[in-house]
Amino acid sequence: MERDIFQIKRSLQTADGNFSYFSLPELQKQGFPIDKLPFSIRILLENAIRNYDGFSITKENIETLLFWSPKASDKDIPFKPARVLMQDFTGVPAVVDIAALRAEVARKGKDPDTINPLVPVDLIIDHSVQVDYFGTEGAYARNIEEEYKRNKERYQFLKWAQNSFDNFSVVPPGMGICHQINLEYLSKGVIERNGEVFPDTLVGTDSHTPMVNGIGVVAWGVGGIEAEAAILGQPLYFIMPEVIGLKLTGKLPLGSTATDLVLTIANLLRKFGVVGKFVEVFGPGLANLSVPDRATIGNMSPEFGCTITYFPIDDKTLEYMRKSNRSENQIDLVEKYCKNNMLWRENEDEITYTSVVELDLSTIEPSVAGPKRPQDKILLKDFKNTFIELLHSSFNRHYITWEDREIEKSITRFDNEGGDLPVPESKALARNEEIETNSKQGLQNVWITRGDEKFMLSDGAVAIAAITSCTNTSNPFVMIGAGLVARKARERGIDVKPWVKTSLAPGSKVVTDYLEKADLLKDLEALHFHLVGYGCTSCIGNSGPLAPKIAKAVDEYNLIVTSVLSGNRNFEARIHPQVKMNFLMSPMLVVAYALAGRVDIDLTTEPISFDSNQEPVYLKDIWPSDEEINEILSKVLSPNDFAKNYDEIFDGNEIWRNLEIPGGKLYEWDDDSTYIKEIPFFHDLPSETEPLQDIENARALLVLGDSVTTDHISPAGAFSENSAAGKYLLNRGVPKEDFNSYGSRRGNDEVMVRGTFANVRIKNKLAEKEGGYTTFLPTGEEMTVYEASVKYKEAQTPLIVLTGKEYGSGSSRDWAAKGTFLLGIKAVLAESYERIHRSNLVGLGVLPLQYKNGDTAESYGLTGKEIFSITGIAEDIKPLKEIEITAKSMNGDEIKFNVIARLDSLIEIEYYRNGGILQYVLRQFLEK
Repeated sequence: MERDIFQIKRSLQTADGNFSYFSLPELQKQGFPIDKLPFSIRILLENAIRNYDGFSITKENIETLLFWSPKASDKDIPFKPARVLMQDFTGVPAVVDIAALRAEVARKGKDPDTINPLVPVDLIIDHSVQVDYFGTEGAYARNIEEEYKRNKERYQFLKWAQNSFDNFSVVPPGMGICHQINLEYLSKGVIERNGEVFPDTLVGTDSHTPMVNGIGVVAWGVGGIEAEAAILGQPLYFIMPEVIGLKLTGKLPLGSTATDLVLTIANLLRKFGVVGKFVEVFGPGLANLSVPDRATIGNMSPEFGCTITYFPIDDKTLEYMRKSNRSENQIDLVEKYCKNNMLWRENEDEITYTSVVELDLSTIEPSVAGPKRPQDKILLKDFKNTFIELLHSSFNRHYITWEDREIEKSITRFDNEGGDLPVPESKALARNEEIETNSKQGLQNVWITRGDEKFMLSDGAVAIAAITSCTNTSNPFVMIGAGLVARKARERGIDVKPWVKTSLAPGSKVVTDYLEKADLLKDLEALHFHLVGYGCTSCIGNSGPLAPKIAKAVDEYNLIVTSVLSGNRNFEARIHPQVKMNFLMSPMLVVAYALAGRVDIDLTTEPISFDSNQEPVYLKDIWPSDEEINEILSKVLSPNDFAKNYDEIFDGNEIWRNLEIPGGKLYEWDDDSTYIKEIPFFHDLPSETEPLQDIENARALLVLGDSVTTDHISPAGAFSENSAAGKYLLNRGVPKEDFNSYGSRRGNDEVMVRGTFANVRIKNKLAEKEGGYTTFLPTGEEMTVYEASVKYKEAQTPLIVLTGKEYGSGSSRDWAAKGTFLLGIKAVLAESYERIHRSNLVGLGVLPLQYKNGDTAESYGLTGKEIFSITGIAEDIKPLKEIEITAKSMNGDEIKFNVIARLDSLIEIEYYRNGGILQYVLRQFLEK
């Protein structure tokens, strides 16, 4: 079949020779307005033309892109990424699925070796390192050692996959974070393969994959299910997106950083509304942003809800490629291809966008975000007052000033034995009555004695200060800045407060190299910001335990302690289950708040601390100038650092090299394993699909509110022995100290289904208790969500979930959909969905339903205690069909209303009909 249906294939002369490519200028000559299209749409267009096969990608698909309208459309467009990126939390279950597909192919008498990735896959182990040890020189080595002890079986499984699968590579633990490695090393900008050149594109099983939008790569996060389909050669289909132009003007002012910029953009674009849309950045201000600055913004795309935040390739891109040791031939290829194929950033004013949002960079002010959503920006100057308001509105706490705390300092002491020791003093007696009133709401402060140290822990205390996450550690400007803040603090003789758990976890070894060259690593270490690992750590919830006395005090006195981190996520209970308020900020401010030890302080006017002479030290006294930072950057950043570290990126340490693995193309499942288990989805899959059926007499398992994240649905962090998952492991002989985390157990469906909707902060309106509880409605008994689901399954009762706006926001977590399916949930009814989770639900055969505009559970008077029947599924199902729900209350009254079935395309209907996307792929394979 003729692939080049528009006759636009041309030859490109590069330093490495002649290559063919599909020419967009030739389309322009045929009368198509390519110059009006956003750059990101041009890349999707090239992708569809190059992969045209007349079946999975049709001429109609291509014409949909050719005639892209600013209003977008409800038509499908296909996308076949050039490669796939995975991290280990999402990668392990994806590899389990592919290994299970091989097992089912073998059971059907076919060759299992035919199941292989058809595009290159890079899996980077970065999500498993936990901050068990910190504040000492040996912290990094000890954390790595603990990581291997906890995760040996998972790592053996991944090493087996590397040896067993074609097109599959693994970056071992301790080398860096997937998105930073992708930015600094894996991303090519333009790819040459089989004599053709084309734009570098990818999908990643982590929502922060758009980080590489900053280097001109179209990439976004998908669920593991979609990624597996892409790996097995299926196009990813989605509705033609709107493209919002973000026009930048001006330049960042002194004192503001790329972190402040991205927190401002997250707030701005959330308010504007970009969920499921593309954002493309243009304007004169773009010339003032480096690739790391751009990557910081791209990284946070899921925080403002868009699919990508694209930065077209320009001179800044080539400059970064050169600094990060890309070869001159590769840079030559990128420049020539983009300039020859209308993908170079120029003639921006000719492009038509759906809408344009403008931002003057000179207006950016120092900011933080929190306490539980990345888009909730707080100006630094307003942080103290906002915290005090939040303390009252969210926790009903009476705020006590630091002067009053000094008066009360002897009311309660947490002594060496951990007991209460009231020590009344005359100056405190007058306040005893008020203090007793406050104590009913939880004491505001507790004195802790630890060895020779005595300090007061209070509401607003910083329990965790983490320089972490690829979002900011990929940006040398703010990392050098953090080192200079530490140096200047040392020079003034001030130190981090003793209750703060500090950590430094960069996204690549390049960071520690240039910090060492700048002689700044020792300054960070002097403030106890020692290297703890090269991984996500606190940003993914692997903060490790708080010090025992601090943890005990927080629990017993219900203290509202905080975390400050340079990450991208701060959802409830994500960072640490004992830390109720979490704030995102630049690495420089992380150091500053660790020095202050609390967040109820106005760093713009109040001293951070006092030096040995009791002289006040203010933030302005230790804040470096841009000139200081840039002078150091010019001396320490070198392509040689990238060469040294990335030449050995796949080697791993001695433990990795010595890991013993089984051979063979089929994985040998171990029935005794509590980490790796064959997923039940494909076992003895019928060759034909069952007819679609309406959902009759369903019960609500959960009734939830707005902004329910995938962390609420499928938490990643630690879990207790009292949880359903904990009890399962104890029954299997696993001691509590070996539980590890939910994220590390994603290869075992028995653990993960018990952990679904088990976040300790999830609020189910069908339960009195907070956490993973519900009411088994037939008896009125309150129990865990998992226990109730088992009872409903025994009674053959289908289940649904009622929820509000932005359901499934956050990480691209396939287990949030897998666990939903395994609990027996047939449908979710929401006011709106985040893009990835809706797609994942379809990919698991769970029906996402959406209220019609303006309707809610409340507007219909639904409590969740009704019996629900959903009709209109079995017959004439089509994209975005309205179907009817009948809700029968306990007294027999019926409420009938229509909702939209969010099966957005014909291919999604096929996935739903097959019970999931991988079942569809497997049946297609077996049929061939």
